[in-house]
Amino acid sequence: MTVCAPAELDRVYDYLGAGAHFVPLPRLGDPATVAALRNACIGADVVHAHGLEASVRAALALSGSGSGDRAPLVTTWDGRIQARGAARGGVLRLLERRTVRAATVVLATSSELVDRARRRGARDARLAPVTVPPARGPVCLHDGKARAELGAVDRPLLMAVGALERGRGYRTLLDAARSWRELDPQPLLVIAGEGRERAALQRRIVTEGLPVRLIGRREDVAELLAAADVAVLPSRWEARSLLAQEALRLGVPLVATAVGGVPELVGDAAELVPYGDAEALAGAVRGLLDDVERRMDLAAAGRVQAGTWPTEDDTVAHVLSVYDELVGR
Repeated sequence: MTVCAPAELDRVYDYLGAGAHFVPLPRLGDPATVAALRNACIGADVVHAHGLEASVRAALALSGSGSGDRAPLVTTWDGRIQARGAARGGVLRLLERRTVRAATVVLATSSELVDRARRRGARDARLAPVTVPPARGPVCLHDGKARAELGAVDRPLLMAVGALERGRGYRTLLDAARSWRELDPQPLLVIAGEGRERAALQRRIVTEGLPVRLIGRREDVAELLAAADVAVLPSRWEARSLLAQEALRLGVPLVATAVGGVPELVGDAAELVPYGDAEALAGAVRGLLDDVERRMDLAAAGRVQAGTWPTEDDTVAHVLSVYDELVGR
């Protein structure tokens, strides 16, 4: 197997250590990327691109290979790029159409993405949910050490995780946090993640006196999440949210926006609210903090729901079966 990716990703995922042949690609946007991909795809039985940007480049590389018997292209859609403005939206739709029409098979991680790929003209779009592997090692629920570190020993702890970027719903989340100041004890909202919105969010937290802490990027997210009373996912769109998967697997009650693949992922094991509705979000969290039995019911339902998701081995077997099918053709 040959893996083509920016050099820094090998340090994260250790492709070489896993036994793959690794081809480092130039930085994003470099025209040499397509040429490097074209050379790497020579003699390939199947080419698999992950994400829209990688799929566009792979399609370009294969279209310029000069071979009438080019390798079949599999593309995985596991996210959706948010385009602001009519012009950018039009370009995005054009890229999506070009990508799915060049692909032999589109694997999408949610039913919504399957439908989107079909609307764009995919010949063969299939549901291929991907489940994040469980956290390794024991994780203690409501760990006192973690709560003490975060400053939530004698108050409820709310936890959100994700990049501090537009579209992740943090502005709405801070709107909701204003109403939580009236509660006694006052809950603490902790947000783990980094991004371009951090400075703006921090200014609001200080100016409005919100019970919110930004703690940056953390490596111990599972431990912090396990210590929470409620997890919050306010995003504008998600396919198979990592936070939702971790929360349900750990038995942490979740309040999430009913967007993208979230309803399909969580089923009845979470409280769902409309995106951008701060009042509904605040009310759902308050309702859970006031209702211990409901939190316990969601915790149990979350573990049951997590048991219905495919395992890592299931995901690998499914992808390999697609490869075998295409090579067999």
